[in-house]
Amino acid sequence: MRTGKHGLTAAAVAVVCAVTVLAAPGTAFADPGPSPSSPAPRSSPATSGKDLEAVREKLDKLYREAASATDAYNAAEEKADQQNAEIVELAKKIVKGEEKLDRLKERAGAAARSQYRTGGLPDGAKLMLSEDPEDFLDGTGRVRQGQRAAKGLLGELTRAQEDLETYAADASARFTKLEANRRARATAQKKIEKQIAAAEKVESELEQEEKERLARLEREAQDKAQTAWLGSGILKDLDTGPTERGRKAVEYATAQIGKPYQWGAEGPKSYDCSGLTSQAWVAAGRTVPRTSQEQWKQLERVDVEDMRPGDLIIYFDDASHVGMYVGDGSVVHAPRPGRAITVAGAGSMPILGVVRPDPATAPDEPPAAADKAPAAD
Repeated sequence: MRTGKHGLTAAAVAVVCAVTVLAAPGTAFADPGPSPSSPAPRSSPATSGKDLEAVREKLDKLYREAASATDAYNAAEEKADQQNAEIVELAKKIVKGEEKLDRLKERAGAAARSQYRTGGLPDGAKLMLSEDPEDFLDGTGRVRQGQRAAKGLLGELTRAQEDLETYAADASARFTKLEANRRARATAQKKIEKQIAAAEKVESELEQEEKERLARLEREAQDKAQTAWLGSGILKDLDTGPTERGRKAVEYATAQIGKPYQWGAEGPKSYDCSGLTSQAWVAAGRTVPRTSQEQWKQLERVDVEDMRPGDLIIYFDDASHVGMYVGDGSVVHAPRPGRAITVAGAGSMPILGVVRPDPATAPDEPPAAADKAPAAD
């Protein structure tokens, strides 16, 4: 069962080195653009009969798939960060455990040497040679106390060794999970880049007039959806004001309007959809899940008729998009690659549901002093 000191120390060093490599800043990937060596996009006449509605639907599908992959990327990255921190803590425990084991071994060695010097004769011989039997009995009592202490020391040594072995095994298991999350993140990244590149290729083949017509089609589809949503009478029930935290979250989110969408980004220069909403609530003094899918899973759900500014609206069946309700039937969100953070109709996309980051706080109730929000970027 005994594990050598050098073996455990090497394991600790290997763990720390591995974590350092994985925790090092990665390469920043910009949204894929055309290769310099790529030929110029072929032109197609505006009157070529392209079905722009079909193009719009295709682009929407590609960008939604990219958004779903972005959620997977963000989730893997968040798990990897957490596992990095856990492995570092385990490595620290291994180092401290080694130091403790060294101290215990020194004590055990000193006790063994002392026992060797004083315990060479049987008790009967010591009694016969002793001039004072009472001194002998006192000495025997001390020896027995020492024996009990030595036994306890050996037990402590065994437990320390077992703890070290447990820490090393736990670090190894967590490192395996970290590697799995790293691979999942790389897979998601490839999918994001592939979907965005495909969408950009479709757009690059359109002439300027077609791009303008396509933009009009997008706006018309959003306006139609928003009109239908408002036509349901939803706004007549939406008269609840924000909480103090909700107001701060809305202020942060709206202050980012005009900044570009960038998948995987959490500010301050760019954001993806859940990066915007999560950071807005951090600024308001609340920590919420990083991804739109986890926001949907973990935060308290409320009826659309009961939502208030600061609540998060989750969109599409796969919860791949999120925006923050800001009042008056509007939402602030980071739409997709190639677009900037903007205010849009809350009903302009298919609503999955609404979640509330601060369910225990009543409207207009100030936050506790300990929860004061950090300044926005």
